[in-house]
Amino acid sequence: MLVAFSVSPSGGSDESGSVHDAVAAAVKIVRESGLPNQTDSMFTTIEGEWDEVFAVVKRATEAVGAFGPRVSLVLKADIRPGHTGELTGKVERLEKALVEGTR
Repeated sequence: MLVAFSVSPSGGSDESGSVHDAVAAAVKIVRESGLPNQTDSMFTTIEGEWDEVFAVVKRATEAVGAFGPRVSLVLKADIRPGHTGELTGKVERLEKALVEGTR
């Protein structure tokens, strides 16, 4: 499965509104998990089995909790049993379709 998630604190003391330190704490946990992952400006996507992916999301969310009294978590999951390598596979198929042209 793929899970794209965004987690950030709210109600913290950073007057600038920046959450990069909290997000870095979450991304560090994801990267140390050993699961395939990718981070962009809006979400971190992680690939693996249900229990392992959600265990990492939980730890990342708990890490962000240290930065404020409240945490916001947004996630989207693509649950497709029997398929792996979709973190890059989906994008590769999209790029191929763009090159070949689609109707």
